[in-house]
Amino acid sequence: MSTDRRKQLAAEAALDYIHDGMIIGVGTGSTVNYFIDGLAARKLRIKGAVSSSEASSARLKKHGFEVMDLNTTGDLSVYVDGADESDEHLRLIKGGGGALTREKIVAAASDLFVCIADDTKLVPVLGKFPLPVEVIPMARSYVARQLVKLGGQPVLRAGFTTDNGNPILDVHHLTITDPVQLETDINQITGVVCVGLFARRAADVLIIGNDSGTKTIKR
Repeated sequence: MSTDRRKQLAAEAALDYIHDGMIIGVGTGSTVNYFIDGLAARKLRIKGAVSSSEASSARLKKHGFEVMDLNTTGDLSVYVDGADESDEHLRLIKGGGGALTREKIVAAASDLFVCIADDTKLVPVLGKFPLPVEVIPMARSYVARQLVKLGGQPVLRAGFTTDNGNPILDVHHLTITDPVQLETDINQITGVVCVGLFARRAADVLIIGNDSGTKTIKR
């Protein structure tokens, strides 16, 4: 079974957590695109969605869904998003698509965080996927030096800025045995906007698409 099909299966399984009248959080990425398309195909009558990126907002609007402002909605019932990596405790690396800051905000404001991914994303230890860190432009070099001290090799994501107008440093060669502590340490570096470790606020449900269908892991 293709990777795309496994992503689609995970996305479709997440639709079971969505009910008419909800205001939901919607993340970013190829797996989430299947989720958005599934919302439309199933004709679920959600009240609206808070989106973590301009790309997802455009896709939601194309299907006729109202995109809402988190400042006016209050807390959300469910947030659905993908991941670049997840460990068995549902701690994640996210931000390969560059929307990590808005993703983390929406996740924090949601009662239930449902993560959808194909089976290649489930790993024993986080860190093979480079860890994204969004930074204030003038602090880029300073933050990079501090990340080296933490054992990583930061590389500027060339030709890319986030929807917030900031660059991203992708940190290679990390073996993340204590994701909560590393998330805290990086967040405390002056000039860091957000780090793509979702450990303090991990996923509540992980739906993995595989050759047999889907597997659900709950925290």
